[in-house]
Amino acid sequence: MQTGNDALGSERVRKLLVRLAVPSIVAQLINMLYNMVDRMYIGRIPQVGALALTGLGVCSPIIMVVSAFAALVSMGGAPKAAIAMGAGDSEEAEKILGNCITVQLIVSVAMTVALLRFHRPLLIAFGASENTIDFAADYMRIYSLGTIFVQLTLGMNAFINAQGFAKTGMLTVLLGAICNIILDPIFIFALNMGVRGAALATILSQGASTVWVLVFLSGKRSTLRIRKANLRPQARRIASVLALGMSPFIMQASESVISVCFNSSLLKYGGDIAVGAMTILSSVMMISMLPLQGLAQGAMPIASYNFGAGNAVRVKKVFWLLLKSCLAYSAFLWGMVMLFPQMFARLFTTNADLIAFSAQALRRYCAVLFVMGIQMACQMTFISIGNAKASAVVAIVRKFVLLIPLIYLMPVIFPQNKTMAVYLAEPVSDFIAVTFTVALFARQFTRAMRVLNSHPA
Repeated sequence: MQTGNDALGSERVRKLLVRLAVPSIVAQLINMLYNMVDRMYIGRIPQVGALALTGLGVCSPIIMVVSAFAALVSMGGAPKAAIAMGAGDSEEAEKILGNCITVQLIVSVAMTVALLRFHRPLLIAFGASENTIDFAADYMRIYSLGTIFVQLTLGMNAFINAQGFAKTGMLTVLLGAICNIILDPIFIFALNMGVRGAALATILSQGASTVWVLVFLSGKRSTLRIRKANLRPQARRIASVLALGMSPFIMQASESVISVCFNSSLLKYGGDIAVGAMTILSSVMMISMLPLQGLAQGAMPIASYNFGAGNAVRVKKVFWLLLKSCLAYSAFLWGMVMLFPQMFARLFTTNADLIAFSAQALRRYCAVLFVMGIQMACQMTFISIGNAKASAVVAIVRKFVLLIPLIYLMPVIFPQNKTMAVYLAEPVSDFIAVTFTVALFARQFTRAMRVLNSHPA
């Protein structure tokens, strides 16, 4: 069986996508699993478990921003490196890798200093109360010290996947998950460290994954290798990487802002039960989208490599296969949500009133979920072929131009049931965003393939 770059340019596209997407999907599910296990342990701390868990929840928006900065570099750099490899320019690909490491080191230092200095006011801004601020601050202080591990693990693992080593990329996540699951009970309960123990377990686990990634990218198996000479930052190269990574950065970083907008509106119109339902809805959406993200991550290195190689036929095949796969999954998921909303709600609560309310809200919130396969396929293909402007535009339009204003406008448009109107902001935003994305994609992708055919690499 072929591995690495040779397979990206020659192996049958369907077989290759399955081989790369399955480990990516598994990695996403593993990551979700050990985050859930982390919360289960914290929630069982004697006497203070509930408050400690709430404190961890307050930390989530900040943790999402840290991850978003990793995506800014990795999702901009890895496709750029794959395009360069496809064009036969391994030297350029390694320079991109080196520059990305340097940027992540700089970002890590800056974020560590900022979080250590300002974590308490940030946590209060995100909803920490008198009862939860100490738990949240204890967790955040230690987590801040491991920012460098989070940045390098998430950031550099993308360069492993970009070479077609999806199983190795999956093992990076698995190693961190196993370490975290083992260390959590030791630090939290055996050493009586509470939430500080959970944070320490997390950063040590990420540290183990970082060592794994750096060893691989410095070894003989990797086509791209970390070289000291390539660590010197070059403004032009870094600017192009950050421009391409802006779309996934916006998608991740904006989640905390959108969460605040949804919760404030729902609290105003529907009270605590509406906010509780929103937690369930966002959790269902997050878990449901993981396979889509895994499919897209499996397709990205194939599309990027062949785009760099000037092979328009294979790029088109990758896109259409990704689109069909994403559409099939999102349509299936939409059908399950419409038919069995209570089943999804019961995954997160046993409260009968909350289950009934969440089921009603879920049908509205996920009303056009079936079209999200189109959004994912188009947006990730924009990134794969290096179209930074288009990928950023569709992210900004969906999140900021549409969704945030609609959260406040929908209750005005549908005053009969203002609470359910807030939930409708999501499907209305998604439908308009997908329509816009398809129109933009049809124009931009056709133009890119025309240029590729006229100037093959």
